[in-house]
Amino acid sequence: MGKLLRMLCATGALGLAAPAPVAAQPAEQAEKLDALFAELAQPGRTDWQRIEGEIVRIWSHSGSDAMDLLLERGNAALASEDYDLALELFSALTDHAPDFAEGWNARATTFYLLDEYALSIADVERVLALEPRHFGALAGLAFMFEQMGETELALRALRAVQALNPNRENLNETILRLERTTGAADI
Repeated sequence: MGKLLRMLCATGALGLAAPAPVAAQPAEQAEKLDALFAELAQPGRTDWQRIEGEIVRIWSHSGSDAMDLLLERGNAALASEDYDLALELFSALTDHAPDFAEGWNARATTFYLLDEYALSIADVERVLALEPRHFGALAGLAFMFEQMGETELALRALRAVQALNPNRENLNETILRLERTTGAADI
């Protein structure tokens, strides 16, 4: 976890630096994501779920029909709780499309569900290296950090999610609860 902690403490993913361009991401897709993230960051939005859904839809397209099929089948296996098959499909996806962040995110989710936090965190690290604005990976990371007793790191990850989308339900309450736990909140 040392590499991830160094990354989190740097100005990278949790500092919300601009994402590095991904070779597989066409310019128009990158521009569309930038516009959606700008909308998502506006406080008071009631359509934030639609915007997040559109972002996830874009993230779910690798640019390869074969890789998209692996993601789809892996997600189906995950939904039916066939974690071994999901892990096999997502591992093939990350092997064949290492620049596709959503493949790493799906495998991180599978590892999480198998209680393999170290492996999940390693995959989240890849997700955030490819797409530092990945709110799902950041939220998952926060949950794992909290489960591991790393409350301050969980709080940093949740604050990064909040910066991306200040409208997420229950996020402010969770941040306040963690701030109270760490002594960072004004009481």
